Amino acid sequence: MAVRAVRGAIQVDADTRDDILEGTAELVKAVLDRNGLASDDIISIVFTATPDLTAEFPAYAARLLGLTDVPLMCASEIAVPGAMPRTLRLLAHVETARPRADLRHVYLRGAAALRTDLPQ
Repeated sequence: MAVRAVRGAIQVDADTRDDILEGTAELVKAVLDRNGLASDDIISIVFTATPDLTAEFPAYAARLLGLTDVPLMCASEIAVPGAMPRTLRLLAHVETARPRADLRHVYLRGAAALRTDLPQ
């Protein structure tokens, strides 16, 4: 098994606890589903949120999904002028037999505009 990194992002509608939890859960599930991964395959996940999202920790949504024994960390994205607002990102480190070229990075909702080069 190789250690690989999978990226993803989602734009949420508002800085509310529910929007952050729902958006994060949607993103985590999509990353796992599109890559044929199970929770046991996850080594760790780093979540970031744009500075305008402060109502909840994205990692809490992963805990609610059952990722209770996975190391999780949250951080704030740097406030780059003109950057996409209300965006949650993740970097998941996973164990997988898939080659790097077969991994599917996931960009949902408005965040799809960040990586138009990737298949959705």
